[in-house]
Amino acid sequence: MALTADQLLAAHKANVEALFGLTTKAFEGVEKIIELNVTASKAALSEASETAQAVLSAKDAQELLALQASLVQPLAEKTAAYSRHLFEIAQGTSNEFTKAFEGKAAEAQQSFAALVDSAAKNAPAGSETAVAMFKTAVSAANNAYESVQKAVKQASDVAEANFNAVQSQAVAAAKTAAKTAKR
Repeated sequence: MALTADQLLAAHKANVEALFGLTTKAFEGVEKIIELNVTASKAALSEASETAQAVLSAKDAQELLALQASLVQPLAEKTAAYSRHLFEIAQGTSNEFTKAFEGKAAEAQQSFAALVDSAAKNAPAGSETAVAMFKTAVSAANNAYESVQKAVKQASDVAEANFNAVQSQAVAAAKTAAKTAKR
């Protein structure tokens, strides 16, 4: 089964469209990160101004320590929120790439399976055993690929759960530190 010029052109066009689609998704992710950083920077600048004013207004060391203690928890919560938002942007962009890759991989598997079936139909007499072995090998490779996909998905889920757990612990630790510092 030979590919025609039209088939090659169509495949090339589909690949170029996929490339530009992924490039667009990557730029959208970068834009979201830039927007997040600009927003966080503006908020940090405003808060730094307010904090400087509060520090300059402190009348004694005890008031200064109380001010410092009151800043620990909100800072930890804001850092956790920033990290969570950054993680969501990265995960969303990664999911888009994964979907595109899985779609292309599925197309390639279907094309390869059609090629194998076509070759099997046109195989010379007596090669049934070799064709069956080849089909079995292709099936095993497809099963291995699916197993790897499942393992990657599970690892991603575990990483997300660990990220959320660490983030929750960091905020809880900041709350505890803030309460301790107030005493």
